[in-house]
Amino acid sequence: MDWKNRRHCNTISSTDVQKEIQLYGWIDAIRDHGHLLFVHLRDKSGMVQIVFNSEENKTAYDLSQQLRNEYVVSIKGTVVERDADSVNTHIPTGKVEIMVTDLTILSESETPPFIITEKDMFGNDTETHYVDEEIRLKYRYLDLRRTSMQQNLIKRSQLLKVIRDYLSEYEFVDVETPVLTKSTPEGARDYLVPSRTHEGHFFALPQSPQLFKQLLMVSGLERYYQIVKCFRDEDLRPNRQPEFTQLDLEASFIDEEFIYELIEGLLVNVYAAEGKTLPTPFPRYTYDHVMDTYGSDAPDLRFDMPMVTVTDILPNSGYKIFNMIVSKGGLIKAMRIPGQAEAMSKNLLQNELAMGLIPKLGGKGMTWMKLIDGKLESNIVQFFSEDEQQQLIDRLGAQDGDVLVMIADTDHQLVKDVLGKFRLYIAERQGLIDTNSVTPLWVTDFPMFESKNGKLHATHHPFTQPDGPIPNKSDTEALLKLKSRAYDVVINGQEIGGGSIRINRSDMQAQIFELLGLSPEEIDQKFGFFVEALQFGAPPHGGLALGIDRLVAMVLGTDSIREVIAFPKNRVAYCPLTQAPSVVTNDQLEDLHIRTTPSI
Repeated sequence: MDWKNRRHCNTISSTDVQKEIQLYGWIDAIRDHGHLLFVHLRDKSGMVQIVFNSEENKTAYDLSQQLRNEYVVSIKGTVVERDADSVNTHIPTGKVEIMVTDLTILSESETPPFIITEKDMFGNDTETHYVDEEIRLKYRYLDLRRTSMQQNLIKRSQLLKVIRDYLSEYEFVDVETPVLTKSTPEGARDYLVPSRTHEGHFFALPQSPQLFKQLLMVSGLERYYQIVKCFRDEDLRPNRQPEFTQLDLEASFIDEEFIYELIEGLLVNVYAAEGKTLPTPFPRYTYDHVMDTYGSDAPDLRFDMPMVTVTDILPNSGYKIFNMIVSKGGLIKAMRIPGQAEAMSKNLLQNELAMGLIPKLGGKGMTWMKLIDGKLESNIVQFFSEDEQQQLIDRLGAQDGDVLVMIADTDHQLVKDVLGKFRLYIAERQGLIDTNSVTPLWVTDFPMFESKNGKLHATHHPFTQPDGPIPNKSDTEALLKLKSRAYDVVINGQEIGGGSIRINRSDMQAQIFELLGLSPEEIDQKFGFFVEALQFGAPPHGGLALGIDRLVAMVLGTDSIREVIAFPKNRVAYCPLTQAPSVVTNDQLEDLHIRTTPSI
């Protein structure tokens, strides 16, 4: 095999005319013109047209009659320039073609279960994109032959190099941490690995390298990073996987400003590698602000539709539903939908949205008005005085052609949640999102704790440093008001990463564990090694983890993270290709001291 002299398809150009070259690749498409056979040859770099001419080389032409799509071939030939009327503008090599002098069929192929080429020989799109995803995942090795999928993986590799080069400039050291480790609850269920040599004991696959990266700070490494696989056995969402890749980093003797500047610079470089500009500095908003204004801790700011509190404007209106809610200490929030009065009919607003969508989002109803020629119009506007109407217009900054919507309830959080979800839905439905815009931000000052079923839980994780003195454990209200030194970076409504300044004192760490309901015995059993390490001079430190799959998908503009992962699981955490997870033999289970019981 003449691999030393091999050329890649996409490197062939007019400068190679009359040169003899060697190519290897797959047959992408075939067009037979009698004594001439035109073939698109594909490799990882792209495509080039090769030509078999029965009058110039009958041996090669006769052998070419055996060719079918996806055959693997080796060819030698001479580069020639195409006539002006036969130039193919749909491929970079379209000004030239190769007249084949020698053909070797290296491997034959069965008929693929779906079309692999994404464009035919005339540049028309094929039906590749409409193949069922389960079929694509079952035959992933074929799916990955598609040019777009190969480019996704190649670009992912290039973006990871950008990240590594950037962190190297800041003296971060790439350190691998264990994959088989101790089960230490971090919010999701662990994937457990039974031990053969330690009967009844289990390793856990890491949800993150959290404890190890903090131990590396205790060890004095000062700046660590790792592009690492993490595992979480949790219910899946469209853009989540049971195993995922994250950029994990930690640094000593730093504060939040260091992290903000570091990550903003990193993300700017990553986006620039794809020719995209990320505006800096990223705006910073507190958790309380984004929840109150957008109903989400990962707000999408590509469109300007903030939620505004109007409870104080309507304490005594003629609208009895609002009066009752306000009298019980409830909340009324309003939102302006700019320029949609004509596009959103009464039927849409009342039936499809107020009576249909809002209950599905958890709300009890929605009030709406349109601003037409300086006046509000709706079927309930008569219940509001002219002064109340004008105050609503002024508070929301409404203009002619806008739609105003209001959600009211005695449950303040419900109002924010429902209107926040409605904000996203209606912006997408009405085409109000600038899909070419990239809007990053930081969300800061997260609550240290949240209450679930009457118990305190860490909002981020229990290793986050509180931003102030820790109240007495009996003062639940004060504990829930305590802020943390945690931060998330959000782009276009998706959390790309999050982190915090960590606790570096063993007494404070033990105190946090105690507030979370862990007994001294549980602390020792689950985290004893870590609390002990903090007793040996742990420096102030903090860090962050970025979701690589989500970030790459966003930068490349793909619809799903599965488009940038080589071998992803499907939406139910199953691999159609390998059929994993699968059953194992009884002998394997016996080695691991495991006995299964049939489900009832």
